[in-house]
Amino acid sequence: MKLQKLMSQVRKAIDEYQMIEEGDRIAVGISGGKDSLTLLYALAGLRRFYPRHFELEAITVALGFPGFDLEPIRALCARLEVPYTVVETQIGPIIFEDRKETNPCSLCAKMRKGAFNEKAKELGCNKAAYAHHKDDVIETMLLSLIYEGRFYSFSPRTYLDRMDITLIRPMIFVEEADVIGFQNKYDLPVAKNPCPADGYTKREYAKNLLRQLNLENPGVKERMFAAILTGNIQGWPERVIHKRGAKA
Repeated sequence: MKLQKLMSQVRKAIDEYQMIEEGDRIAVGISGGKDSLTLLYALAGLRRFYPRHFELEAITVALGFPGFDLEPIRALCARLEVPYTVVETQIGPIIFEDRKETNPCSLCAKMRKGAFNEKAKELGCNKAAYAHHKDDVIETMLLSLIYEGRFYSFSPRTYLDRMDITLIRPMIFVEEADVIGFQNKYDLPVAKNPCPADGYTKREYAKNLLRQLNLENPGVKERMFAAILTGNIQGWPERVIHKRGAKA
């Protein structure tokens, strides 16, 4: 996938869910993976010509695992002219060594988000951008159905009143396959995830399940996504379809 197509899909999400306003300062969460680096590329490119002026801050919350080399990412941020901040923590050792959590992902996510949001506010950001893509949206819905018994997926735009920060997800229309293509085409400096639980999570199960369902029932992924967009899920903002001049 070329940068122009990526920016087009990201702009579609930003416009239809009113994610960016004039003067926004947006913290981009950089995990080191392909998704967050793709989002950084897209927002840095969009910043040049988007009609509403906004600024970016890239933030990585380092979990305290050894061998997590962030220098190539630092170089990329410099090339894209985006300030880069690394928040050093001991979240990994606390969860895996001190607490020995059997289900570490939920607590880890909560602690990472807390550290990220605090740094974002410290840097003067009023918005935070996460790199969840289209497949993530559908997988979250599947996990909610299977484990919670409800039809739900995370919102494209959410105001976190406790932190006074708005969370946006500009890549909800971007497929994971296209992210992989973008990673390969632009040689993104992906930093290998050192987490011991990587690849052994419920989300990995949902990812494999979605892949199998779509193989057996071609088009089911698109139909699921359409159901989410039109499902009136609680907490989702109104969607504005600009090209039709109408709302949906």
